[in-house]
Amino acid sequence: MAKIADLHIHTHFSDSTSTPREVIEKAHAHGIQCVAITDHDIVDGVEPAIHAGQELDVEVIPGIELSTQINNKDVHILGYFLDISNQHFLRKLQTIQASRVERMRDMIDKLAELGVGPITFEEVAELTEGDAIGRPHLATILVKYGHVRNIRQAFDRYLADGQPAFVPKAKLSPFEGIELIRSCGGVPVLAHPMFTLVDELIPQFAEAGLEGLEAHYPNCGTKTIAYYAKLAAKYNLIATGGSDDHGEAKKNTYLGKMTVPYEVVEQLKERSDAIR
Repeated sequence: MAKIADLHIHTHFSDSTSTPREVIEKAHAHGIQCVAITDHDIVDGVEPAIHAGQELDVEVIPGIELSTQINNKDVHILGYFLDISNQHFLRKLQTIQASRVERMRDMIDKLAELGVGPITFEEVAELTEGDAIGRPHLATILVKYGHVRNIRQAFDRYLADGQPAFVPKAKLSPFEGIELIRSCGGVPVLAHPMFTLVDELIPQFAEAGLEGLEAHYPNCGTKTIAYYAKLAAKYNLIATGGSDDHGEAKKNTYLGKMTVPYEVVEQLKERSDAIR
């Protein structure tokens, strides 16, 4: 049987409900031979996943999903085959995580001013194992206390851009994110371009060192996937893909819902070797 890979998976070190070991156990149970751990702005889940993968014969790619912004648009850059011991890279992640913490405290304060609470930073932080704390964690607390019916309503009423408790996050530009990933030998890939909608910037990203587009993404039509696969080929980019699994925190997808042939992993390895 041909090997397959899921190259976009989160753990409870960012905003998933799954531990790294649970991710590997699910992959093993579903016959997925390779996964990439791509938590938001943190790599703490990679080593535990690698250890579990060695036990269960599941290859684990060290990865990340960096939060960047350009022209008031959020742009996520995936990175694969990172050197997660690179000190420059780790220091930059610490700065990003510190800004996440400050942002969360500000959002909690804004909610308190609106009469929504009391909510403490500590109880929100308990929902993640690392410092990559984000709005989904705060939304979960809002649901828990009955301020909203569900996470979507939490965003629509309070946390989305333009809503009263929103606080912008200090972010890298996509070009800085691409450079940061390449600086530790990683292969930068534009995440879910069909939702990010910055197609006009893809040529500039490619010139700056982008190496792939996440063309294969769950809940997208075949025409959309084919369009981005063709766009990837046009700019000599790898057409990657994955489920964007968040455990129970994201109901519309799950580990293995979108996979790619192992040949894609081999292409990423070749690009990583060239960068190093």
